[in-house]
Amino acid sequence: MQWTKLLCNYRELQLVGTLNGGQSFRWTYNKDTDEWIGVFSKTAWKLRQKDDYLEYQVLGSLLPEFSGNNTQIKNGNAKTCEESIFKSLLEKYFRLDVNLGSYYKEWSAKDELFKSACQQFYGIRMLNQEPVENLFSFICSQNNHISRISSMVEKLCTHYGEEICHHEGITYYAFPEVEKLSEAKVESQLRDLGFGYRAKFIQKSASQILEAGGLQWFTALKDMKYEEVKQELMKLHGIGPKVADCICLMSLNHLKALPVDTHVYQIAAQNYLPHLRGKKNVTEKMYAEIGDHFRLLYGDLAGWAHTVLFCADLKKFQSTDHKKEADEGVKAKKKRRQ
Repeated sequence: MQWTKLLCNYRELQLVGTLNGGQSFRWTYNKDTDEWIGVFSKTAWKLRQKDDYLEYQVLGSLLPEFSGNNTQIKNGNAKTCEESIFKSLLEKYFRLDVNLGSYYKEWSAKDELFKSACQQFYGIRMLNQEPVENLFSFICSQNNHISRISSMVEKLCTHYGEEICHHEGITYYAFPEVEKLSEAKVESQLRDLGFGYRAKFIQKSASQILEAGGLQWFTALKDMKYEEVKQELMKLHGIGPKVADCICLMSLNHLKALPVDTHVYQIAAQNYLPHLRGKKNVTEKMYAEIGDHFRLLYGDLAGWAHTVLFCADLKKFQSTDHKKEADEGVKAKKKRRQ
């Protein structure tokens, strides 16, 4: 299967921090081949990064634009129009229309902590995800860790999603439609699958979304003011301020939304708002104060900027191996350019 190139400098897109930083839970990394495999837009993808471009393969797709739905695209011989659509999907998913380098310069000039963090965490993109997947994935994220969230999301896909393709012994599924998750039997089924109290949240929220208009409801939310959208999302069963902000930020184009969790609270208290240090819980007032501080500091893309600090704070990215890999990757790229 051949690779297709998409122009994109590695400084503008860092796959490891973007795909493995807690935004999406459907990407896996193969260290031996330096490749990522994941699913979005009812399509299974394989990605790898080069100096000045991103390479991709489409392993299979259920998109209606393509003949032979639910079959694997063989030998990489996709038609020119198909390649154009796939490239467009990737550009939209990674928000490649945004000149990230210029924003990094702006944020670095305003904030020394960001200036330091962006040395290793360059090219961190805010993914433009599909709202349905994003919403239910972050319901699964409550009081949970990334590996278990990923497992839950895959269970949703394998039990309620449509099969996309088989690749190297693995079957890939699309994220389920809201209608599938709204059925009354879903709650008990998910409890049997280990979802706990989240099972009720998922089934009830799916039912509420359908009552509100389904996908059209999500479209309407994108055109509303951020504060109004957040309040609408919090009407759903089991969705609080943090999850609502994640959805606003990651799939509804409200890029100033700022989810405040333990990591973000600690970053804020230690570096910007010292009077908040030593608090046991993040109150509603503290949550608002932290979000407003970063919005005042970074502007309309505050949620994106804070994601870079969030990645820098994650322990898995602070390990010697990760730093070594990042340093070696930069050295190798510089050597190839000489």
